Order: sequence, then C-alpha cells, then structure tokens
Amino acid sequence: MTPDPQLTQESIRAVDAAPATPPPPSDLDAPELYVNRELSWLDFDDRVLQLAEDPNQALLERCKFAAIFGSNLDEFFMIRVAGLHDQVDAGITAPKLDGRTPGETIDAIREKVLALADRQCRTLSHDLRPSLAEHGIRLVGIEEVSTEARRALDHRFRRQIFPVLTPLAVGLGRPFPYISNLSLSLAVLVRDPVSSQVTFARVKVPKEMLPRFVALEDEPTTFVPMEELIAANLEALFPGMEVVEHGVFRVTRDADFEISDEADDLLTAVEDELRRRRFGEVVRVEIAAGMAQGLRDALTEALEVEDRQVYEINDLLDLTDLWQIVRLKGFDDLRDPPWQSVTQPRLRPEEHHAKVDIFAAMRAGDILVHHPYDSFSSSVGRFVEQAANDPDVLAIKLTIYRTSDDTPLVPALIRATERGKQAVCLVELKARFDERANIEWARKLEETGVHVVYGHPALKTHAKCILVVRREGDGVRHYLHIGTGNYHPKTARLYTDFGLFTTDERLGSDVADMFNFLTGYARPRRYRKALVAPDHLRDGIVHEIELTVEAHKAGKPARIQMKMNSLVDRTCIKALYRASQAGVPVELNIRGICCLVPGVEGVSENIRVVSIVGRFLEHSRIFTFQRGDEHLVFIGSADLMPRNLDTRVELVAPVEDPILRDDLLDTLERAFADDTHAWELQPDGEWVRRVRDERSGVGGPEPRDLQRELMLGHTARAAERDPSSTS
Repeated sequence: MTPDPQLTQESIRAVDAAPATPPPPSDLDAPELYVNRELSWLDFDDRVLQLAEDPNQALLERCKFAAIFGSNLDEFFMIRVAGLHDQVDAGITAPKLDGRTPGETIDAIREKVLALADRQCRTLSHDLRPSLAEHGIRLVGIEEVSTEARRALDHRFRRQIFPVLTPLAVGLGRPFPYISNLSLSLAVLVRDPVSSQVTFARVKVPKEMLPRFVALEDEPTTFVPMEELIAANLEALFPGMEVVEHGVFRVTRDADFEISDEADDLLTAVEDELRRRRFGEVVRVEIAAGMAQGLRDALTEALEVEDRQVYEINDLLDLTDLWQIVRLKGFDDLRDPPWQSVTQPRLRPEEHHAKVDIFAAMRAGDILVHHPYDSFSSSVGRFVEQAANDPDVLAIKLTIYRTSDDTPLVPALIRATERGKQAVCLVELKARFDERANIEWARKLEETGVHVVYGHPALKTHAKCILVVRREGDGVRHYLHIGTGNYHPKTARLYTDFGLFTTDERLGSDVADMFNFLTGYARPRRYRKALVAPDHLRDGIVHEIELTVEAHKAGKPARIQMKMNSLVDRTCIKALYRASQAGVPVELNIRGICCLVPGVEGVSENIRVVSIVGRFLEHSRIFTFQRGDEHLVFIGSADLMPRNLDTRVELVAPVEDPILRDDLLDTLERAFADDTHAWELQPDGEWVRRVRDERSGVGGPEPRDLQRELMLGHTARAAERDPSSTS
C-alpha cells in the first residue's frame, strides 16, 4: 500500500518539531550527571533564605533565618571559595565532577551570590523592617531619628564608642592597616585643608565589644546601626580635617588550614595554624552600595583583590548581627512556641524523684533517643554521670568533636578520674572553628588526670561514641552510646540527631577496637558489625547497595532510603545510579549538598531527593536497605562525602531491635511526606519547594510537617506514662 504523501510530510514535520529527548549518558562519570558541589551548597543557603522570606514563619524566626543565611555564606567563602582561589593560584585547571574548572566555579558562585545577597537585602528593606516596625521594633537610619534623639546618640558616642575607636591613616611610614577577618569597617578619605593632601583611613566598627545596633535611650526597641553613628561623628576622629568620602566595607579571609601529616606535636601545630588564620588571604570584600568610585578603587587596590571578589550590598552589611534583634526580651508572639524536650520513656524512673538505673534499662534492651525531641541531659548526660559514680565501672572512653561550656560530660570524666577509673577522651583539635575551645578543654582534662588523645594529624575523628566498661560477675560488659551528632548540650536542643544505647557485645568490641586504633598503634583488620571510616565505610555502603540490587533482580521487594547532610562521593553516587538503572526505588533525604541528579531517564528516574529545612537543623544520618523481609538500618556520624570516607574516623552502626528500627523508618516516611518545609530536587538541578494543593487534596487532608509531627508524637508518648516528665 502506498503511503499518503500528505500524512508522510505531516509526520516528518511533527517529528522535526518535537523536542529531541537526549539519550541517557552511557558513562556514569558524565559531567551532566553531577551537580557542582559549591553551587549545591549555595542552593541549601537559598532554602534557608526562603524561610526568611516566608510570611508564614514567625517574624523573629524569619530574622533568625536571615542571620543564619549570612553566617552560612561567611563560612562558605572562608573555606570553600578560599580553597577554589588556592587552586586557581596553584594553576589547577582540571574540571570538577560537573565539568567546571575552579575558575569557572568562582564565576558561577559570584553570579549566584549576587542574586542571593540582593534577595536578602530586599527582604530586610521591604519586608522585615516594616513588619518589625509594626510590632514596635524599629531599625532606622540615623537621619530618621529626632533632633533630641540624635543629640542623645551623639552623647553616647562620645561616652561609649569614641574611646574604643582607633582611626588608622595610610601614608608615608604608615602602611595599609591589617583588616581582620569578618570585621566591619569604615573606609574614609580625609583632606588636609592646609596642604590639600587627601589621605585614606580606616575605622573599625567595634561590634565585637559593643552592640551593633544602638538603642535609643527613650525608645529601647528603636535601633541605629553603630557604623552610621560613627560615620555621623567622623569629624571627632579627624579634627581639623575635611571628611571627603566614607563608606562601609567588610573583609572575608581564608580561614581554612592544613596540618602536616608529619606534625610531631598536634596541639602545637594547631595553635600555630590558628595564629596564622588571622592573616589568611582576602577572598571577599563587601562594600556598601553607593561607595564613591575613588574610595572603592583605593580599597580594592590596597587589599589586592580582583573585581570578581568585590560584592556590593544594597542594605546593611553583615546581617549575622540580626541575632541581637532575635534575642530581644519579650515578643514571644513573634517566635515559634517554645519546645521542651521530654525524657525517653525507657529512661524514666518508676518512682517520682528517683533516678533511673540506665545500665539496667540498657541490659533490658537497646534504647533509641531522638534529639531535640528526647532530652540530652536525661539520656547522654545521665549515662556518663552514672558511669562516673558507679564503683563497678572500670573505664569511660568518649570522643569530643564539638561541645559547650555547659556540657555535663567533661565534669563527669574528671570525677571518674578522681575516683580511680580510667577516663579517656579523644578531643578532635581540628574541628573547624572550635579548635581553640577544644584546646582549652583538652588542657583542662589533662590537668585533672584524664587521658587525652588528639588523634592523627591526617585524620579528623568525627565519630560520636561513648564506651563504658563495667565489671560484672567474673568479666566485663560494654555499655555503648553511638550517635549521629556532637556531645553538645546546646546543639542537642537545635539539631535533630539520633543516639543508640546498646550492650551489644560485638558492637562494643568494634568500638573498643576503634578506640585502641585511635589511642594506640593498631589498625583493626575488620569490624564485626560497625562500618568504620576511613577503611571500611565506603565499601560497606556500596556493598549494601549492591546486595539490594541483587535482591531486586531476584524478584524480592527492594528499596533504599538514606538521610544525611550531604551526598558528594562519586563512588556512592554511581552505586545509587546503578541501583536506579536496575529498577530499585531510591529515596534520599539530604539537607544540604547533593551532587546526584535525580530523574534522568535511563539513569536516575527511580531516585527521589528531598530536603527538609525547618525550625531544627536536620543533622541525623540514617541508611536503610530493604531486601525482601530483611530491612537493614544503620545510623552514624558520616555523610557520603570524600572527606568523611577518606580523611575522617567515622562510625556507622546497625540498629537491629525491630521497634527501634521501625521508629527510624517512621521518621524517614514522615520526612518524605513533608509538604511544609520540604524541597524536591528536579532533573535540571533546581530545588522546588513542595506546596500542598488544597483544592486537589495533594498531600492529604492535613499538612504534613516532619518536625511538628515528631514534637507532638514525643509529647503524647511522654504524657502516656508521666504528664510531668518533660525535662
């Protein structure tokens, strides 16, 4: 039969007009299958900024998210962007996973950051300021205050601010002053009316010692930025001179450092690097919009930065200082309702005012705690306290990556030493930005007789575990806590983390071996149950993925679910791609960086990626593998990133109790159902916030909110046994 020529031509035109579907990449290393690590991190900060922009959030919570966005961006430049500039300076042009070179990544970062900074400024100017003013909290410019209030401010300037200012001029015999990292400054051009000579000067805004926002005397919730008050009184700093121009600027420096593998004394090496950190290279200069070109040129030339390192800001610089406003007393109606953590039911005493025997509770079965829903002090704190006081406890060993001044763990270790127990504390000196605090903790512990170990120069000890060795009968029993978060009471109220209490003999032996590796001179050949980095964790995760693929091919129900902060490691991503290609459903709950691209036909169409950003920082790590009736669940300290898998000591452990395992799976299911604080990663690399469609009923009859559901659930569970059990 002869085809109709008209139909044939129409068919050809239709095919020509249809968008061509690109074939799936045959190479799992193809750049289009990977999101740039740095740009993905900026996407996370974008999600934080969206909460600052969200009118459904409580007003002071929005200010909090605006401050967090700023501090996140500061750390990003100090560490990640600084590293990229180091690579450019070293002549490195090799492309990253996504095909971008370091230089191209810096340019892409700049484009994205400029857009984000503009949104942050618009949010402050057009939304947060007016909304705060409606509730009696006013952030105003100095030109907006009354003559009487201005007079009072000038008087306060002379009494409180002027005495701590040090104007530094640049000229003959006066080199350009050192500008410290993250300091806020005024750049000033002054002219001598006699000689007509123009001189550059810098005035540091002393916000480390005084509040950034200066309250009016008669209106304690009306604030003027300190830099504006200083700028209005520059004549007092340069008497007899004419102030020609002034502008606000802020410098960000490289704050990362490396410790040599050959360092003989790790403590001394870290202290030396901390001193050098202050003098890191400049990686970013923020300047107030409208700064005169001559002043800007003088500043950038003196700081020796490229144009692409200069960021013009259209409102206040350094919005991390919004914490001052967030912490104002009162205004409870502008905050989230307070949350009071509860005591885990298994850790409550039978009688009021009695103390629970946590060791007996652990012998009765494994216990899972979920912070901040479960109390840190009545679980981890109580565990170490009882160990320190128990005469049958022979040894307590724990890791400290980050902690705080109010931690109960350090005093308990000291008491244990005083009572003749062996107390061992592995303090990670290289915990970024907590190095100095950890040095102080280490010295305090050493002075009281605690055995302090600093780990290996080439590895960070990021594992979270406590091992208690107790004499029982004619032997000993290991009591163990393995966590996903730091032993830090303050962050335990702000971060979501799991902790497993167990007396599992084989797991206890694994942790004992890990401590011996860290404190002695040994390398365990294998571990019994735990997955430990740097030697076994990556292979262990990939092996579980491959076993799940085999189960699926054998016709068994199969599924992979993972929750973590970041997914970067190429080997793990490729294993997940292969699982998707085999037809295994993969669900990923990733708070921050995700270099995997979901939804690519033929590669990742069976992978879904969701991010939860809400009231609490999602910090827990869970890895689950369903293979038929078998459901393996692991928790631990590690994200799937090269640094965690190759240059850190990490600990991931199985949770085998069916009830505890179901608790973890329930948390994952709620995370994937969230339609309040969830974003979903698209195949084009964009994160789209999930929004319920009230008309269609998408998402169910009621909004789903992971964190709210867990707060309600833990409160109800606590009330079932003891209505007064919050702690």
